[in-house]
Amino acid sequence: MEGKTSKPRAILVFGAPASGKTTFCEKFSKQFRAPYYNLTEIEERLGFDRAKMLQVLDLIAKTGQNFIIEGELNTEQDREEIKKLLRQNGYNPSLIWIQTDINTIRTRLKVRLKSVEKAKAEYDKKIAELEAPAEDENSIVLSGKHTFETQLTHVLSRMAELI
Repeated sequence: MEGKTSKPRAILVFGAPASGKTTFCEKFSKQFRAPYYNLTEIEERLGFDRAKMLQVLDLIAKTGQNFIIEGELNTEQDREEIKKLLRQNGYNPSLIWIQTDINTIRTRLKVRLKSVEKAKAEYDKKIAELEAPAEDENSIVLSGKHTFETQLTHVLSRMAELI
């Protein structure tokens, strides 16, 4: 994740449930040996509210390491708050929006939740909370159905353009 800048990189990944965010984050993390954090899991597992989760993220950012995060990025306001915190810690954040068609998402959720009703409820709840990125957010848009290699090539070329 090197480039023309000496600032550390924070890769922020968001999208609909079952769009392929976690798979992408885990593979990207492994490829670049960069830590991966799921902020929603941190919040839920530790019973943190958003303020506490942001304190955890601030501590992570103080390491100066490149890292990947997923979760707690559903709205433009959420993303701006996190990007501001990262910039204050000297980071150059990049936003990745993973899009996957609705039928694939519903199929993945049905398998994961083992219930059509639960899949529909989960999808409806999460989609109601999700805001598409604004044009000025300069997000990198990926398909959740493409191979990791294709996604990686696209991300790296777009990151190079944004530097």
